[in-house]
This record gives sequence, structure tokens and C-alpha cells, in this order.
Amino acid sequence: MTMENILWEQVQLVRQKSPLVHNITNYVVMNNTANALLAAGASPIMAHAKPEITEMIGIAHSVVINIGTLDEYWSESMIMAAETAHSVKKPWILDPVGAGATSFRNEVLNQLLPYNPTVIRGNASEIMALAKANTTATKGVDSTAESNEAIDAARYLVNQYNTIVCISGETDIILDTHQEISIKNGHPLMTKVTGLGCSATALVGAFIGVSEDKTIAVAAAMALMGIAGELAAEESKGPGSLQVNLIDKLYTMTEQEFINRLKIERK
Repeated sequence: MTMENILWEQVQLVRQKSPLVHNITNYVVMNNTANALLAAGASPIMAHAKPEITEMIGIAHSVVINIGTLDEYWSESMIMAAETAHSVKKPWILDPVGAGATSFRNEVLNQLLPYNPTVIRGNASEIMALAKANTTATKGVDSTAESNEAIDAARYLVNQYNTIVCISGETDIILDTHQEISIKNGHPLMTKVTGLGCSATALVGAFIGVSEDKTIAVAAAMALMGIAGELAAEESKGPGSLQVNLIDKLYTMTEQEFINRLKIERK
């Protein structure tokens, strides 16, 4: 079976199993994230209240922790969720939005990482800041580095925290202990819509919730998002229509569209 077929099977798996994805994410992107999950076939829940976190994780297939709009209460909820997911062996993904930008973000991330996220997905600057690889600047939540510049930092995180790292960018690079997968799908217009990276993180959360092979699940989710963005851009006049068309493409994506568009390399 080709890599294209293997990844498409993952897309179908999410549509068939409709995983419940527990999101503690930033409130800038909650609506878009929930809609992206629904369009891909998953079932989103946005819940950050501490009294319900343990029960919610008990029924969820996976957990998404996105530190985009941190505050003291939400950070405590995130740490509790990471600890719970780790203890009950539920897959969880960390999106270290703005890592390196402030000491508060770094402090929260340092408390989350010991709970061994199944996946870490961030742009190159965030991955490098997370690994303390060097002093590359983080410009708010946007990357000032190319994804291939963060490969060494990603490898450090993979080995240090027994995790899979996805470096997002013009080329998405996914690494685990024994392989590196590059996906070159997407469109520049996607950078003009806030939170599409957060939506990609949530999709990864859905895919790792139902797949045995977590690295392949990450690749499938990132491929789906990138290809949907490409197809949507062709029908869009700007970022506003792209946002709507991308949700539609996540919902209507066909096997032929996916296989014909996928640009992937594995080594």
C-alpha cells in the first residue's frame, strides 16, 4: 500500500469513528477549531473548568492543549489535563503558541512537558524556543525561522520527552525516534487567517485519538489540512472566503483529491 493510501485510510478512520476531542484552547480560535473538527468528522468539546477535567478526559479519545491565550486559571486547567491524560494514557497534543515570547509562557510549558505529550506541534521558532536550542526570536505567535532550521531542536524534544514533533511551515516536518516525514502542501493565503495552525493541531488531536500509528496519524492530519487549504485557495478571493471554503473542503475532500495533491517524502 502506498503512503498516499495509508494516509487516506487515516482520514476515513476519523470520519468513521468520530473521536471526541477535548480542547483546552485559546478563545480566539475556538469556533474555527470546533468547526474544523466537525468538518473532518470528529466531535469537539471545549472545556477548561477544573472540576470537570478528569471526567471529561475519561470520556474523550484525546486531549488538545493550546496555550495561545493563557491566564492563571486556564494554565492550571492545562496542567491538570496533561497530568490526567498522562496518567490514564490518553493521547494528548501540545501547541506551544508563542513559546519563548514571555517568561509566563515558558514557565507553563516547563510544567506541561514532563507529562510527555504524545505530539508537540508548533512553528519553527516555537519548537526552537521549547528546546532552548538557541536565541532565535519568536515574533508573537508567528515564526521567524524556517521549519528545516528547527530539526535539531525537534530531535532533542523527541528524545527528551518521548514525543512526536511536528514543525509547521511552508514544509511541515514530522519527526519521531526513527523517521522524518515532510509534507509540502498548503497555500500562502492560509497565513492570513488567524488560527489555522490551531485548527491543524486540533485535527492532529482527532487523528491520534483513533490511530494506532501516531506518527502516521500526525502526517495524515497535516496533509488533510494542507490539501484542504490548497483547494480552498483556488476558490477564494481572500482570507475571509478561504476560511469558509477550507471548512467545506475538510468536509467534502475526496480520495482522488487527497491522493492527487499529496506531496510527501519519508526518510
